[in-house]
Amino acid sequence: MNINQQFELLRYFYRNKEALSLGSCDVKLGLSSEMQVNDCMKTVMLTYPQTLTSDELRRQPQVLAIGQFDGMHLGHASVILSAVRIAREKGMQSAVMTFHPHPKEVMRKGDYEGYLTPLRDKEDILAEMGVDVLYVVKFNEEFSHLTPEQFVHDLLIPLQTRTAVVGFDFRFGHKGAGDEQMLRSLGSNEMAVETVPPFLLNGEKVSSSLIRGLLKRGEMDEASQWLGRPYSIRGTVIHGEKRGRTIGFPTANLELTDHYVAPAKGVYAVRVYHGKQSLRGVMNLGVKPTFHDSGMKPTFEVHVLDFEGHLYDEELKVELVHYIREERKFDSIDALISQIREDALTAARLLG
Repeated sequence: MNINQQFELLRYFYRNKEALSLGSCDVKLGLSSEMQVNDCMKTVMLTYPQTLTSDELRRQPQVLAIGQFDGMHLGHASVILSAVRIAREKGMQSAVMTFHPHPKEVMRKGDYEGYLTPLRDKEDILAEMGVDVLYVVKFNEEFSHLTPEQFVHDLLIPLQTRTAVVGFDFRFGHKGAGDEQMLRSLGSNEMAVETVPPFLLNGEKVSSSLIRGLLKRGEMDEASQWLGRPYSIRGTVIHGEKRGRTIGFPTANLELTDHYVAPAKGVYAVRVYHGKQSLRGVMNLGVKPTFHDSGMKPTFEVHVLDFEGHLYDEELKVELVHYIREERKFDSIDALISQIREDALTAARLLG
């Protein structure tokens, strides 16, 4: 199976999550034996210096994909799917190692803008991709000073890593001193290394930084192509100003569960996931300039179409499918209501 076929399978899983819901602790086949949803993926939290106390973890040889993987975009998926494929071919456990919090957040780098894919969302996606174990390494000041040699001999080798799978631009160790060639050298006879080339879409290398730029410009269709799925956020419904209810368009005001990358302000056609329900909606992200000045903190307000009842204190997952328009100030409440009505119709048409 080539990379393009793998990603067609990946997109199939994103589009058919409900049809692929699984029972407890089973791995079931989806479209192909080369792609499986693992409903029993283990998440193992590691700290450095670490102590591996689980005999089970110590004695299972594995194929390990390593990276930050913020975005879980098609480029990241190519690395992870390669690890899953190699693990199945070798009859080994497939695993992914990532780092949390984001290194840029810990090191307070000025260009840190939040997560494209927070840890919880990352776990869900990795399970869908058939990964057996997710190792989450706590990233802190001490870990940032690990030498490349310590990273390999104190972390990878004790985890019984037989093959490490990394991207073409992989760096590791203090100040990124290690690269793919050093990883291969340090692994020596104990660990093989597979390097995955860049994933190109329309001739461009898929990257998290470019996806962030697309989101900030409201280019959701292209961002979805690069991610392999619509960009999504999670939040808990909190009490707001309740102004939407008074004008006939009640909204769920979201308090986000994580520090997400903020997309462009404006109005979006969205899919809302509430438990097992998939609902259509229209979302406004912004400061509501008809009622507030520009200094207000932006809010996420979702009007769920064809829904009655309240959602207070409930958690929602919201997929930002299409960008409809920029946020703007209206001269009157009637003009605002008319536009919201038009936005709702547009969202319903776009979402089908």
